Amino acid sequence: MKRFAALLASALLLPLCAAAAGLSEEWPAYGHDYGESRYSPLSQITPANVSQLKPVWTYHMRPPDRVSRGYAASQNTPLVVKGVMYVSTPYGRVVALNAETGKQIWAYQVPGGDNPATRGSAYWPGPRPQIVFGTNRGLLIALYADNGDPVKGFGENGVVNLKTPEVMQGFPNAFLGVTAAPTIYKNLIITGSRTQEAPQKGASGRVRAFDVRTGKEVWHFNGVPQPGDKFHDTWDEGSAHQRSGVNVWTSVILDAQRGIAYLPFSAPTFDQSGNDRKKPSLFSNSLVAVNAATGKYLWHFQALRHDIWDYDLPLTTLVDVKKDGRTIPAVAVMSKASLLFLLDRITGKPIHPVHDIAVPTETDMEGEAVSPTQPASVTPPLGRTSFEMSELANITPGQRAGCEKLIQDQKVVPAKYFQPPRVDSAVARFPGNWGGIDWSHAAFDPRNGLYVVNASEMGSQQMMVRKADGTYDMRYGYQWFWDKESRMPCQNPPWGNLYGIDVNTGAIVWRTVLGVTDGLPDPKTGRPNVGGPIATGGGLVFIGSTDDKRLRAFETRTGKELWAFKLPASLYGTPLTYRGKSGKQYVAAVTTGGFWGEVAGSDEVTAFALP
Repeated sequence: MKRFAALLASALLLPLCAAAAGLSEEWPAYGHDYGESRYSPLSQITPANVSQLKPVWTYHMRPPDRVSRGYAASQNTPLVVKGVMYVSTPYGRVVALNAETGKQIWAYQVPGGDNPATRGSAYWPGPRPQIVFGTNRGLLIALYADNGDPVKGFGENGVVNLKTPEVMQGFPNAFLGVTAAPTIYKNLIITGSRTQEAPQKGASGRVRAFDVRTGKEVWHFNGVPQPGDKFHDTWDEGSAHQRSGVNVWTSVILDAQRGIAYLPFSAPTFDQSGNDRKKPSLFSNSLVAVNAATGKYLWHFQALRHDIWDYDLPLTTLVDVKKDGRTIPAVAVMSKASLLFLLDRITGKPIHPVHDIAVPTETDMEGEAVSPTQPASVTPPLGRTSFEMSELANITPGQRAGCEKLIQDQKVVPAKYFQPPRVDSAVARFPGNWGGIDWSHAAFDPRNGLYVVNASEMGSQQMMVRKADGTYDMRYGYQWFWDKESRMPCQNPPWGNLYGIDVNTGAIVWRTVLGVTDGLPDPKTGRPNVGGPIATGGGLVFIGSTDDKRLRAFETRTGKELWAFKLPASLYGTPLTYRGKSGKQYVAAVTTGGFWGEVAGSDEVTAFALP
């Protein structure tokens, strides 16, 4: 009877814990809370004293037996709960550290040479708390938070294999892994997955919920509706069968108070060509709201039609919008096309007007059915959306020569917004394959109603090749529109920006150039960036993200840069902030480099604090 009472009390407590996470002075979830606000109420560090921030401890993630093999890249944002920091490392380990000293408490080695999901893990605050995470090779693992041991009764020795026959759809060797942190709702673990980019057929992108104690599946939701599912008829006949993609490779967003989970689905595979999927193909590029307890469909919003650019939905955040004298619970969603939509969290209806814009449709890809319009909102696209040859940069002779050679060698041609790919030339489109925004997410400051988003102005030149079966592939693979030697994009700066958007109106309040190109007479060019910002009650935004190896602080209200610290390598995850048991506020980050063509150059977890 006592055990039953304890379990009942725990079950009643869990929703309260989830709701209170938004007010936490630690960092209990990947995005601070499951609404992905990336907002902390801590206010010890302010615009007046942030210049005094100094490193106070550093932990090296690379174990001694890996030293000879060099560094590995990470985009991790650790958790901090009850004075313990949990870090998913790129060396096959999850480690627990004392959050005030960086001293290791325990380490768990993922079996089979696998790695934990690069971006994060989740914390379940049950009778005996657990750390839960996915892996690159498609495992779901649960550990006891106190000692790192596998959870007894969860799958097999704490491990559940996500590659079930139903999910693999007859392709047992197809790629399926996890890149994002799971979401915890009461006693459920909700997770998406990463699937292949091509070819069309492979593993399913369904989202699944598992029992946190046993690892057994409780519900699933198909991104590609199957026969008998609602909206199956939005696919061309036969095109949904064994289709891969339409997956949630970022985290599922949760409104715990209302019991609603928001699933930001990606494009179908292949995401650069759609000649075999001319219909709307739901739920591609759609935000889908479901009952978090059952997975039952509630509503959807398709943010982009007939994706042939890999412009999926990596950014979703719960926000509150003040409009017409009332506060509307809202959800913000952005595709890689860098268009922001603000939707009513309960109904899915746009809060600010959504209109269609005409887009180019000319392509020499046979059988392609380019959508003549795309939805847009009151917020303009963040960053560059087109390129003309007159905009070719001439920052240095080397950069100019490198870009001219690239244009000649790959037959690069100018492009407008949503320019379709071509076979006879490489279309220099903006945003590129990695989008204006990517897994960076955003931060929402509820005090100012500001949504803070970083965006790259990095294009990609796309040229297609027709295969024997009538489908298409990319001739050069994923490309960046820049001079590789100088690491400078081919168009004029800025090359990266940070934005503050008023969610109450959708207007851009401020824009700040993000990043410097060291060695130039005027280095403030902005830089390519991935990895997101956080906002604090002290009126600050902290962000790494740029390939110039800096961690920076900006004033939230104005976007003014106040502090920058040179790191040993670039920070491509998102920083975090938390209050230690001593009462001191810390800012911490995982620093490895290893993106934008870099070799990883560090293995540090570093915490900063005021003197």
